Amino acid sequence: MTTTEQVPGYTVGTWDIDPVHSAIEFSVRHMGVGKSRGRFQSFRGEIVTAENPLESSVTATIDTNSVDTGNADRDAHLANPDFLDSENHPTATFRSTAIRADGDDYVIEGEFTLHSVTRTIALETELGGITEEGVLGLSAETTLNRTDFGVGPDGGAMVGEKVKLTIEVEAQLRS
Repeated sequence: MTTTEQVPGYTVGTWDIDPVHSAIEFSVRHMGVGKSRGRFQSFRGEIVTAENPLESSVTATIDTNSVDTGNADRDAHLANPDFLDSENHPTATFRSTAIRADGDDYVIEGEFTLHSVTRTIALETELGGITEEGVLGLSAETTLNRTDFGVGPDGGAMVGEKVKLTIEVEAQLRS
């Protein structure tokens, strides 16, 4: 996919991620048997759509202290130095470096920085669509190894090393 005609409603411009209609969620194995789930309540970002969709870009910043698992004690533990260390690492960031078509979907590659460690990740992305009212929707997911970012203890006895990120975005075209 290399031309704007191949994406219905495609509009070149800058889009602001709408945190009210977007979500950044995660799940991780707990004690090897179940999954603990959570989300980040505070984040911001933008999508810049280029004439060629594959030359577009995405940036995002997550407030790591906004972690919310529905349990205040667990949230405090995740924010402390044992895991996210939000006091010393208050944000996680993503900056795309490449976008490629993958069938009807896309892969957005980029630099993800968490806990002051930067790694290249790939977001498997589905474009939900673009409305005439200037709303762009997409869904993305990836799996990270938390120990690659120095988050939490090595070994996955209590908390698994693989963390699945699921991202739902609605973005508004900037006027």
